[in-house]
Amino acid sequence: MGRYRIRVATGAWLFSGSHNSIQMWLVGARGMAELELQLRPARGEEEFEQDVPNDLGPLQFVKLRKHHSLVDDAWFCDHITVRGPGACAEAAFPCYRWVRGQGILSLPEGTACLAGDNALDVFQRHREKELKERQHIYRWATWKEGLPLTIAANSKDELPPNERFHEEKRLDFELTLKAGILEFTHKRVYTLLSSWNHLENFNQIFCSQKSVLAEKVHQCWQDDELFGYQFLNGANPMLLRRSTSLPSRLVLPSGTEELRAQLEKELQNGSLFEADFILLDGIPANVIQGEKQYLAAPLVMLKMEPNGKLLPMVIQLQPPNSSSSTPPLFLPSDPPLAWLLAKSWVRNSDFQLHQLQYHLLNTHLVAEVIAVATMRCLSELHPLFKLLVPHIRYTMEINTRARTQLISEGGIFDKAMSTGGGGHVVLLHRAGAQLTYCSLCVPDDLADRRLLGLPCALYAHDALRLWEIIARYVEGIVHLFYQRDDVVRGDPELQAWCREITEVGLCQAQDRVPGSTLPFPNHVCLHLHCPACSHQPGPAGLVCLGP
Repeated sequence: MGRYRIRVATGAWLFSGSHNSIQMWLVGARGMAELELQLRPARGEEEFEQDVPNDLGPLQFVKLRKHHSLVDDAWFCDHITVRGPGACAEAAFPCYRWVRGQGILSLPEGTACLAGDNALDVFQRHREKELKERQHIYRWATWKEGLPLTIAANSKDELPPNERFHEEKRLDFELTLKAGILEFTHKRVYTLLSSWNHLENFNQIFCSQKSVLAEKVHQCWQDDELFGYQFLNGANPMLLRRSTSLPSRLVLPSGTEELRAQLEKELQNGSLFEADFILLDGIPANVIQGEKQYLAAPLVMLKMEPNGKLLPMVIQLQPPNSSSSTPPLFLPSDPPLAWLLAKSWVRNSDFQLHQLQYHLLNTHLVAEVIAVATMRCLSELHPLFKLLVPHIRYTMEINTRARTQLISEGGIFDKAMSTGGGGHVVLLHRAGAQLTYCSLCVPDDLADRRLLGLPCALYAHDALRLWEIIARYVEGIVHLFYQRDDVVRGDPELQAWCREITEVGLCQAQDRVPGSTLPFPNHVCLHLHCPACSHQPGPAGLVCLGP
């Protein structure tokens, strides 16, 4: 007879425990034993001891079954640990999911291993059964033809239970959303009482939620210095690049010889930069409450001064075309309101690209492809599953909410944004065609845009440091399991995961975002960085949008 000490950990948030009783079995290499207890788990940890008549040998599984009569009271099990008799090491059985219904749930011992590493058929059969069940639960769907695939769910209520917000997360999210809507409504009602005839009227939007950053923007939003700074370190630092030649779309008419000379001088000095919004050219603009909206596709040329300040030199709001005359150029020497209006159009265009290309597509939609492919292709025993799964938490629900409330027909984009009403889908298609490994990989992207080594590029410094930290961690984990190329090629779950991301989720994007041909640690690092870090420059910097 041996005595086993069992510790059961339940989730710490509201409603994680259950009033239903839990039946438990221990499964070892030499036998299985049903534990004589009727556990009703509460939040936190519970520990108990049980005598088992036979030697079970090394533990392989813990099996759970939840019994209910009238109400199926779901239980969120974090993990279970078991210490056997004598000097046996403690075995851990991760769960981190909701236990529902009356079926038997098998939790394997949690040591990470590759498919085929373990000679015991029982683990291989478990992996195959687990993935078959998950592929039935996590199914692909098409939101818009030609765009990355999504989880098959028309509303958050149709999502797999383990992808839903936990209760405290849901309450926090919805309360924050309601507070934002209330503040917006308050400002809207306040500003309706009088028309805006002066720039000072903008002060009314800074009447609440003040912060040091908001006050800085409030004081300096008209300044060229802040305008240039935003391209390096603002809400959207992803568009600026150092110029290698004068852009072909920049038509300099007669009388602008001095401007051309200044641009060429900065170009020769390596201090000329550009931000080109050509992706917006020809995007159909929205109609809001019967009023036609407008979109610009600006080009901004900027110079880097010796003190690190990035200052605009010229703005072209639309590219040239055969049906119109040479597009006008706006200069800092123009009348102040004309120059400010040109900068405001640039900020408007920056908002559209930031939200749709870099925030929605490159972060949310790509992260969802990674999340669904991970659940469909990697067993819970796979080391990459253990590495990735904390970073894709809540991805499917937040994206499903966006598709049903934000970018849906009649959603917020249709009601309030210039790219709404279908233009946002056209823009996403264009941006999707530009989605490449280089654009998602921070070191490659910064090198391609020639922004490495700029002392004032704070976003670039921080992004590189985060990438390097993630890369060191990923490489350490990867090299524990993949020490030779043939091990990478011979891992069926890994190869299926790579193909599922590039060929299925990203709609045959393997030539632009390679899967199995990519240096392996970089591939994992990219997928870890996308949901974990790419999101941060965006929403955190919205206050920097300025005019």
